[in-house]
Order: sequence, then structure tokens, then C-alpha cells
Amino acid sequence: MTRTYRIGQIVPSSNTTMETEIPAMLRLRETIRPQRFTFHSSRMRMKKVVKEELAAMDAESDRCALELSDARVDVLGYACLVAIMAMGHGYHRVSQARLTQRTAENGGQAPVLTSAGALVDALRVIGAKRVIVVAPYMKPLTELVVDYIRHEGYEVIDYRALEIPDNLDVGRHDPARLPDIVKSMPFEQADAIVLSACVQMPSLPAVAKVEAMTGKPVITAAIATTYAMLRELDLEPIVPGAGALLSGAY
Repeated sequence: MTRTYRIGQIVPSSNTTMETEIPAMLRLRETIRPQRFTFHSSRMRMKKVVKEELAAMDAESDRCALELSDARVDVLGYACLVAIMAMGHGYHRVSQARLTQRTAENGGQAPVLTSAGALVDALRVIGAKRVIVVAPYMKPLTELVVDYIRHEGYEVIDYRALEIPDNLDVGRHDPARLPDIVKSMPFEQADAIVLSACVQMPSLPAVAKVEAMTGKPVITAAIATTYAMLRELDLEPIVPGAGALLSGAY
């Protein structure tokens, strides 16, 4: 049955990748399944990826959920992993429950998921225990992200902090550099590779290459978010060319 679903995205104002990679994946899915998707965003101010700006930005997420529920979207994705993880262990559950409540209070109830929650859930779906992580953040924020992932029950055996402070520059990072970064890490000992622990750092073009190079499943924040959205919509989580998680194996 052909049905059109409205995808809502709560996006940092300087984010340029979430609204390209997630639509790109769902457009690919449209080539193999009858469902169609439209995309609707609301923005929260953020330029520098530092803890103070992230906390101020997160406070705007309630307004964004309200605005998107005005459009009666079918699902909402909160598109900033580090903002959630910087707020403390398990905060994705608090955020998701609160923002879903905002949509309900507005008469447009829709499930809200976060890229942070989607990432840790995706690792569970593929049965990963030991992972390596690539993140664009400065080292202190990257360590917060690694600690958050560990608190969710995973062993992070190695990570790389690319230390890009400006969020626009994160969006300009060349995904072609990612395979060489992974090559320098002990990926052989990992069950899975988190190629981008950030929805702003482009990674989709490198996923197939890194999976072929390492023989390991590759997860990114954007891929995990797409998987979670499809599951919330009760649709098959299959996207051609978007890595193991969306291959139909899970």
C-alpha cells in the first residue's frame, strides 16, 4: 500500500547533514517499497559544539516538538547525539518521554526518538558488545559520549576524537577520510564499528567501504536513527546500500 509518512526532525541550527543523509536513505527505500516520505524540520540554536551551548540548545527541544506536532508528523527524530549524551547517563529516555508528552498535549501525539537512543539500541539489535567509536567532537565531549555508551552496557575498546569545535566544520568533514581513521584502530577486536557518533559528521558514502575493509557491521548515528524511525512506523527497516543494520538481516 502506498502511504506517505511525515518525518519530523528536531535539528541544531547549524546542522546540514541530518536533513541530507536521512532523506537520502529513505529515498533509497522508496525504490524498493511503496511507502513515501516527506521531511519537516524545526531548529534549535547551536554553533559551537561545547557543553554550555548544547544544554541551552536542548532546552529549545520542547518548542521544536510542539512545532512539529502542529504539522501532525508521524515520527520525530531528535538530531543531536552529543547534546543528549552530555546531559547525563540515560538522558535519552527522559528526553524521548518528555517530548512525546509535548506532542500529545498538542493533540498530535507522535513517537519521539533521539539519535543517542537509536545508536545504543542499534548496537543491541546487532548483538555488539565490543565497539570502536569515531566522533568529531573535542576530546572532553568525546569522552562523555564514550562514557555514555559504556554506561549502556558496551565495551568501547578504542575511540578517535577528531576535535572539530565548529559544527559547520563537522558537516564539512570529508567522509572519504573515515576508512583510514578506522584502519588506525584495533577494529579486528571489535564486534561493530561506530563510524560516526554524530548525525552532523557525514559518513554514509563510506559505510560500504568500511564494512568491506573490516568485515564488521558499521553503525552511524544517522543509520541508527533511520532504523529506529522505520521501526516506530512499523515498516520493514530495509534500505539498500546503508550498511548491515538496514540490510534486512535484523
